[in-house]
Amino acid sequence: MSVIEKARPARRPAPARESRSPLTDEHGRRVRAWELVVRYVLLLIVLALTIGPFLWQLSTSLKGPTEDIYSSPPSFLPAHPTLHNYARVADTIPVWDYALNSLKVAAANVVTNCVGSALAGYALARLRYRGRRVATLVFVLAMLVPAESIIIAQFTTMRDLGLNNTLIGVVLPGCVAAMNVLLMRNAFLNLPFEIEEAAYVDGANVWQRFVRIALPSVRGTLAVVAIFAFMGAWDDFLWPLIVLSDPSKFTLTIGLNYLHGTFANDQRLVAAGTVIAVAPLIVLFACLQRYFFRGVGEGAVKG
Repeated sequence: MSVIEKARPARRPAPARESRSPLTDEHGRRVRAWELVVRYVLLLIVLALTIGPFLWQLSTSLKGPTEDIYSSPPSFLPAHPTLHNYARVADTIPVWDYALNSLKVAAANVVTNCVGSALAGYALARLRYRGRRVATLVFVLAMLVPAESIIIAQFTTMRDLGLNNTLIGVVLPGCVAAMNVLLMRNAFLNLPFEIEEAAYVDGANVWQRFVRIALPSVRGTLAVVAIFAFMGAWDDFLWPLIVLSDPSKFTLTIGLNYLHGTFANDQRLVAAGTVIAVAPLIVLFACLQRYFFRGVGEGAVKG
């Protein structure tokens, strides 16, 4: 080889054109284009069925009194948007007092469910005692009992305790839900036992292992429990309607029922009240949504 050939830098081979990788799913299997189109079409249909009614209520709440909300074909966007319907809701019923009562009930329900479900779930998942399997079976069977079948027994119990027509009587029957207990149990079962065994060797007792090790590891499931408890208490209509008789203690769902009646039925007011009732749920989910999806995996039922 000559000196010139040695000094000449070696040519690098031209990089091969990267072949376009096919679309794959989470398992690495190839997804055809028409299958992807079908999936997105189905997702759009589900989105329309889920979000569509709320968007229609929002649109109706922003329409003025001169707009026809029963036109055919229906007009989705209001011609002259106005917030006057929300002011009329406050003038028709004490909506903010009702919302405050609902907030008290929902906040108490969140606290009792998070604390009670965490304690019960930890006891079912980690502690060893006789009857643990039977206790778990009782919570599973409790989920199969319709709430309407025991509502008379709940009412007589609240009456005997002197809690009728009180917000405590509204909170007490749902302070610890069976589904939330099972969610927390499954979340604690997914934690490695070796961590708590190491803490036990270091001298940690049951409460220290629960508060410092187990509970911080299932914050996502706690967020799921908090969202479910808040939604259940905020949207509940039947039980507050039965146990409450004083209008000053009505929750928001009962108070909104007075927006329509025999002689007054303005759908704009009903739509505005519905938006007011749904807004706190949207805010709560927006604040906890990153914990929510992680918590669904933590508390998933093992196969």
